[in-house]
Amino acid sequence: MSLQAETKKPLEQKSKFKMPDAYVLLFFVALLCAIATYFVPAGEFKRVTKGLITTTIPGSYHSVAQSPVGFVSFFTAIEQGMAAAAPIIFLILFTGGAIAILEKTGAINGLIYHVINKFRHRQLLFVCIVAALFSVLGTTGIIVNSVIGFIPIGLIVARTLKWDAVVGAAIIYLGAYAGFNATILSPSPLGISQKIAELPMFSGIGLRVAIYVCFLLATILYIYWYIKRLKRTDKGSVLGNDWFPSKALLLDEDASEESVSWTVRHKLILAVTALSLVGFLAGAFWLKWSDAEMTGMFIFIALAAGIIGGLRANDIASTFLAGCQQLVYGALIVGMARCVSVILEQGKLLDTIVNTLAHLLQGQSPVFGAIGMYISSAALHFLISSGTGESVIFIPILAPLADLMHITRQVAVEAVMLGEGVVNCINPTSGVLMGVLAASGIPYVKWVRFMTPLAFIWFVIGLVFLIVGVGIHWGPH
Repeated sequence: MSLQAETKKPLEQKSKFKMPDAYVLLFFVALLCAIATYFVPAGEFKRVTKGLITTTIPGSYHSVAQSPVGFVSFFTAIEQGMAAAAPIIFLILFTGGAIAILEKTGAINGLIYHVINKFRHRQLLFVCIVAALFSVLGTTGIIVNSVIGFIPIGLIVARTLKWDAVVGAAIIYLGAYAGFNATILSPSPLGISQKIAELPMFSGIGLRVAIYVCFLLATILYIYWYIKRLKRTDKGSVLGNDWFPSKALLLDEDASEESVSWTVRHKLILAVTALSLVGFLAGAFWLKWSDAEMTGMFIFIALAAGIIGGLRANDIASTFLAGCQQLVYGALIVGMARCVSVILEQGKLLDTIVNTLAHLLQGQSPVFGAIGMYISSAALHFLISSGTGESVIFIPILAPLADLMHITRQVAVEAVMLGEGVVNCINPTSGVLMGVLAASGIPYVKWVRFMTPLAFIWFVIGLVFLIVGVGIHWGPH
């Protein structure tokens, strides 16, 4: 018996499969794209610039000389991806630094044990309020990339309410992106897409509001279902026993509520932090602030919290850097994801892919044509993770194609918006997703396990509304 047990053990160890690291996955994706530049025909559309927007000219696709990505260019593309993603990388790092100083002052522990606990028995209400708030900020385009900076707040709440890091990230990130993916009033990419398609700005808002409400309700109910699942011993967390993989937010689990101080100094630190975040939201809405301003805001929060908290200058510096170090792994993966697009651009393959998708859609019925646009946009988004970038390439091709297929341009624009949206939160080349996972410490594979059912629900909702849009000839034209 013992001999059999001993012989089985090595076999079990050999058969156990370990998922490759996220860096390994992205490296091989980039490598495959680089190899494709030697075999896939290179091509380009002619482009025209109107104001600040450069778009493709329909029917202008033509072959160009092959532009293979060589050995040196492949590795320099990684550096170029890092440089292109620098704003998000620094946002992630400095968020970690600021949170580390807030922890050092004791303000976060005080907030947790003396404020947030009142939601312990009203969890659905809390999820509804937070998700709805961030969805409004997302659908108006106020919070998009900068949602990364709010993830630590979600993690703090999740730890207090006995949730895992997935819920902490989801109530902030998925709340914002339920709104952004079913956008109603975001200038980019919706406003730009409608302008390219020669539609009135933010037209068709009635049906878009219905889509937005359905996306938001599905997201809230899914997150709440997962919270209920966490309490079941047979299911539990997708993270296994390690509910908070990131060590950037280590709190004292054994501290009692009575042992945690909640002083005027703590309240002042958190008030300055809250006012800074509100100030950023106001700046984003009225002054078009973005990643750079939010990164600067976290530097200000770190300095202000450290000074109010009575920390020495050297302590502020060392604590800030230690917080940054905790997020280096996840911050740099954003640049790794960006290098995939760099390789495809250097190899002149993006326009070839767009042209191929457009040809596949020709000759379809209006319903199947709209569905084809939807699926094509989703597939293309894995290669062009920027919603605006995809729109300025794809919309000029789809708009006249929609006219030929008797599909309104409003439906064509929404097919692209929803196509991008349903894969946004599982797309490994998305810098925002990788930033969110970096801030929360959630492995990409485990996030996909959690997110895939919701992405499918979003897909079905989008599919239904596109069919409705075709049926009612959703306009204005």
